[in-house]
Amino acid sequence: MEISRLSKIFKTFAETECAGSSKLYKHLSLKIAEDAELLELSSFAKEGQPIPNLLLGAVHYLLLKGNEQKLSQFYPSIVEKPKAFQDSFPYFKDFCLTYRDQITSILKEKMVQTNEVRRCGYLYPIFSYVYGKVKKPLALIEIGTSAGFQLLWDKYSYSYNSDEVYGDIESNIHIKSENIGKNIPTLSKASPPVTDRFGLDLHINDLSNVEDSLWLNALIWPEHKERRFLFEQALVCLMNYKDELDLIEGDGVELLQRLPGQIPNDSIICIYHTHVANQMPVDVKNRLIDNVKNIAKERDVFHIYNNVWDKDLHLDYFINGAEYNEIIAETDGHGRWFKWMF
Repeated sequence: MEISRLSKIFKTFAETECAGSSKLYKHLSLKIAEDAELLELSSFAKEGQPIPNLLLGAVHYLLLKGNEQKLSQFYPSIVEKPKAFQDSFPYFKDFCLTYRDQITSILKEKMVQTNEVRRCGYLYPIFSYVYGKVKKPLALIEIGTSAGFQLLWDKYSYSYNSDEVYGDIESNIHIKSENIGKNIPTLSKASPPVTDRFGLDLHINDLSNVEDSLWLNALIWPEHKERRFLFEQALVCLMNYKDELDLIEGDGVELLQRLPGQIPNDSIICIYHTHVANQMPVDVKNRLIDNVKNIAKERDVFHIYNNVWDKDLHLDYFINGAEYNEIIAETDGHGRWFKWMF
């Protein structure tokens, strides 16, 4: 990839994703965008990956492993009282050049598989909507499942703009998400029933494996203490319900068509993925849509997704052969808020 294009990617990442969310990553990304050596280093990222997330995650990963102390002093995830982010870049660049070989290896081998538990905050109203429409238990198929946290959305509790609690009120995980729009979703007081939980990914992260757990931790931005706390809680929940998950490693788009035959006819198929399609080439996105439609020729199916056509959260569904398309919400990438659209 050309250096000029990489520079634009880092600038856009800083201004649209980091602004108001991570002062450290915004500052570093703007500096990286002007640094030819670091842009050249970032060019080793695996094709299709969100490059800024991958580079910053690689550095964070090495820091969490205890590789260096000077740069660590700027990371709230590592030290209690971090130094001023404005002074971080010289140390960041020095670290990247010192550990260039290790970082290059990570960029070539690993993927951004952020398992963001709080995104379930906007999935819960969608699954409530689906269940209200069909009154059938849900069979879940998640593409890009990572470790499987979002397959357990019905095991968490939720609140939206108030103290009222929805979902599993006995859960040790409570997710707060703000609906910033005027439209209010209809929420099931208790979690809708789930019969099947299939998770598909090129690499399944096994969180009993120290390296997999550390990598997912490293993908959480340094200032995001609540995200890290939810990650640790979700890890405990995952271990408790691990036997309910059917996690399959491979190409999720291709594997998709093999699963409907394993799902009872009295369940409704729900295929979903969040912030995964942005890593798919256009031809793969089109094949995914075609595969969903092929399933719909035999079964009613709901498809929940973003980053195929745009960043909005979409719901396409097929009932008795008829196709329906709805834009559900605008969403924050980390699930802090959503804007319900209807």
